[in-house]
Amino acid sequence: MPPFGIHCDAISTSLRGVVILATILFSTLLQVTASVVTTAERAALAHESFLKERRAIITGRVNPYLGPGVAQIVEEPPDPWKVKTNPWHYQIRATVFWVGEHPTARNPVSNSYSSWNPNWEASFGGYDHPFKRKGYHPAGFKPKLNPFYIALPYNDLLQERAHRPEASRVIPWFWRSYRGPGISVCHNRWVAIHHKGRIAYAQWKDTGPFATDDWPYVFEGKRPRSVSNQNAGIEISPAVRDFLRIRGNADVDWKFLNESEVPSGPWSGWIENRNEDYPRIR
Repeated sequence: MPPFGIHCDAISTSLRGVVILATILFSTLLQVTASVVTTAERAALAHESFLKERRAIITGRVNPYLGPGVAQIVEEPPDPWKVKTNPWHYQIRATVFWVGEHPTARNPVSNSYSSWNPNWEASFGGYDHPFKRKGYHPAGFKPKLNPFYIALPYNDLLQERAHRPEASRVIPWFWRSYRGPGISVCHNRWVAIHHKGRIAYAQWKDTGPFATDDWPYVFEGKRPRSVSNQNAGIEISPAVRDFLRIRGNADVDWKFLNESEVPSGPWSGWIENRNEDYPRIR
């Protein structure tokens, strides 16, 4: 009998151990199961932790409405040329030029043609005499093109019938006006020219003075690169000169305009042939 008793005690002891172990394992399993959270719960906990941290930062500030550092913005006003559509170029020396002007020692380029119109004088209808005038027109004929015109020192086209590599980047209206290779997006653009309280409106018809690639001045507001004629940066027609009551060379202010912004005046009402409006470089 003793051996049997001993055996029963051993079995009883082993059974108690199994029960205890099972109880421990079951309890652990319940704890693990209880500690598992869903993705939504984890996100909520993380968000609450973030808010707690932000609240602690804000309450430590003199002015809590400033917000946390990561939400503050340092205000750095941009260059007005980066935000204004058509800013003015101020105090730019203007010189006078005209259709059909003959080359001279100081101006070796003939104006019987322009950078964008190889037959400019013929398209205009003749020589735009700077002194023989009838109102704002040359005395001998009525011009076929707008007598209110200007030149600026930039040509968006190269002789290879392609636009300059920087043209699409620096000309604000490039893609709105683009009509294909060899067609200028600058030709016939409207500008306003101010002098002593009077404003004339004219079209960009040629390039100059003294440069054809000064885009930092024309489109970004830098000073003209040329040092000739007191840093001349715009050429105006006799009609523009007379409307502004300018004698000789003078300083003017100018800016680009959309056609819809141009008021009625002696510069309006000119309907030009499409081929003359946007001639191709051939």
